[in-house]
Amino acid sequence: MFSRIRGNARICLLFETMWVIPYNMFATYSSVYMLSLGLNETQIGLLASTGLFLQIFTSFISGHLTDMLGRRKALLIFDLISWSIATFIWAIAQNFWYFLAAVIVNSFQKIPNTAWYCLLVEDTEPKDRSIIFTILQIISVISGFFAPLGGLLVSKLTLVPAVRIMYLIACISMTIMFFSRNYLTYDTEISIKKKTESKGVKFKESLGEYLDVIKRVISNRSLKLIFSAYILNNFQMTMRGTYLSIYLVNALKIKDSLIGLFPAFSSAAMLILLFLVVPKFKIEKSSIYMISGFIISMMANVILILLPDGSVSGAIVITMLAAAGNIIAAPYLEASVANLIEDETRAKTMAILTVLILIFISPAGIIGGWTYSINPKIPFIIISAALLTNALLIFLFRREEGKERKALEEKLEMVKQ
Repeated sequence: MFSRIRGNARICLLFETMWVIPYNMFATYSSVYMLSLGLNETQIGLLASTGLFLQIFTSFISGHLTDMLGRRKALLIFDLISWSIATFIWAIAQNFWYFLAAVIVNSFQKIPNTAWYCLLVEDTEPKDRSIIFTILQIISVISGFFAPLGGLLVSKLTLVPAVRIMYLIACISMTIMFFSRNYLTYDTEISIKKKTESKGVKFKESLGEYLDVIKRVISNRSLKLIFSAYILNNFQMTMRGTYLSIYLVNALKIKDSLIGLFPAFSSAAMLILLFLVVPKFKIEKSSIYMISGFIISMMANVILILLPDGSVSGAIVITMLAAAGNIIAAPYLEASVANLIEDETRAKTMAILTVLILIFISPAGIIGGWTYSINPKIPFIIISAALLTNALLIFLFRREEGKERKALEEKLEMVKQ
């Protein structure tokens, strides 16, 4: 698969491990780290929602800045701000206010997200884009095997010192990556074109293009359905990512040094699927794979709700099931979104999509914290409902695609006649 990828996508994929490995190490412990430094579940939820709320603004301007600065420059500047600086603040954090400062700085991540997404797909054939996202999943899977190193650090140094070291490692690794990737990539033709067109154009003047993008999304039923599924998937991932570790440690009474092992089991399940199952998948059946993946992920959350205290083996099973569902659904969902967006408006469309995602998922932290305080199982009931809804949305999307394909075939037949 990798041999079919060229240009910027190839460079981005080559450097991705330098971001994913350290991120996986500290992400597993970030919520527990905050608890250990005196924050409560409600404060953690407030921080998550504050970050998401601020990201609405940075997402909205990300399309304009990505076009104005060019993909590479926007990516370098705002990656350094949102990740290099943020990980350093997390490493030295002492209380709620440090975490709030880190959240504010980290909220700028949506600008490099848009730039990176454009750089990743713009010079790649649409038929190869699902391969890019599958390779990203493989990289994530392999990187998951390094997560137990975090558990080893925690067992040797105790949680807080170990997590501080993880954040420092992330700061150094990510910074080296940002400069190296910038040196080896190039601005695509569309990036150069948009940069030239954006010279001297103020953000207020570019709002018209944003409005055109919104009208296009509203008028396209397939785009509305796939965007809805994408938004809802981000909602459930945010809630799960924030509260899963807390649930495992506090509700299921699993030792905090053990939760670093779960990403390795997740990676094992995904690798098995990637090498034995995914290569047999056919792109024309992508909607069926997405529906299947969401149903499998929903089953994982239902089992999690039913697990008894201290069930490490049960937690391993649900981790592997959730990973399986994700590896089946996620690459095709990402590719479907990428292929429905035109290159000319990609940066601004991604900015609008990200804003919509954040508007809908901003309450996830507060809703999760509030419902968790009532009953720790409620957030995972909400996650299960979201995944079931996603399966339904993709079913409707598949039916809509069929109608559009049939209409196109009828038009072609009329032209031939």
